[in-house]
Amino acid sequence: MVRLTVQLIAKSSNNFKISRSESLQQYLKKLTHLNFSNKNIEDIDDLSMCKNLTVLYLYDNQISEICNLGFASNLTHLYMQNNNISHIENLSSLHKLSKLFLGGNSIIVVEGLEELKSLKELHIEGQKLPRGEKLVFDPRSISSLSESLCILNISKNNIDEIWDMAPLKKLTHLFAADNQLQDIQELETVFSQWCQLHLLDLSRNPVSHKPKYRDRLITVCKVLEDLDGKQINELSRQFLINWKASKGAKKKLGDRKGQITTPVTTDFHMGPQHPFACDHTSSLNPSDYRRPGVKFRQDQIRAVSRGGRSKRQNILVRSSRP
Repeated sequence: MVRLTVQLIAKSSNNFKISRSESLQQYLKKLTHLNFSNKNIEDIDDLSMCKNLTVLYLYDNQISEICNLGFASNLTHLYMQNNNISHIENLSSLHKLSKLFLGGNSIIVVEGLEELKSLKELHIEGQKLPRGEKLVFDPRSISSLSESLCILNISKNNIDEIWDMAPLKKLTHLFAADNQLQDIQELETVFSQWCQLHLLDLSRNPVSHKPKYRDRLITVCKVLEDLDGKQINELSRQFLINWKASKGAKKKLGDRKGQITTPVTTDFHMGPQHPFACDHTSSLNPSDYRRPGVKFRQDQIRAVSRGGRSKRQNILVRSSRP
């Protein structure tokens, strides 16, 4: 098993071999960049003498655990892609870390980033996930990164929704190609909160084949400059925004015209104009209609009708004569 040790660093360093006037401890203390990529390294030993280390390259190795980096309080860049890492851990002391590369590992949950208040870039694309699994995000880590993270790469992780990432309002670049995103309304809702998004890659997602996909996202993302590798013309964006506004105004006007106000009333609609149909309480029978001593008067009654017209109604009344 190959371990990364201070002895291995000294043995591999040409600068240390050339300079014999300083001790190993002095040399390691001055070291700021360390590159041990593609060296079959499986474990990280105690490197606490490298107190001023700022950039560490450990990609393309066989490392299965992130460990022994608590000393690296000055570390700003950590490259550990294409290893065998399954958990993001032991990074809480890296308060100055701004770029973290963990693509091509076996991580299922994005977690353990709560203390990385300076992290601006997170690259976690192409995880080697079990069949049927997808990359998920711990809300605590997402909340902690909401004020700092600008660039996020989550491509090739079988992701089918991004609601959990909505708090990342500082994002300027999102790489999410080769996933399973398909809900265009969800994307519009989340992206409308990301007012600084300049580059967006959703290529090879089911949603990219939806009707008006490109037009809808360009309209929502007000400062987007590149969508799926294609530049966005500002004139085209303004045309789409104006078109959407015009369409919304027309719909609103149509809704207003379609509203029908019906007055509330307790009156009944007038029925057929028959002298007996209008007075259901009358004691007269139809046979009384032609009897002597019975006369009629004309009363003008306001009918409840759509036209609002007045109609005359014959009301049968008994004469006061004996």
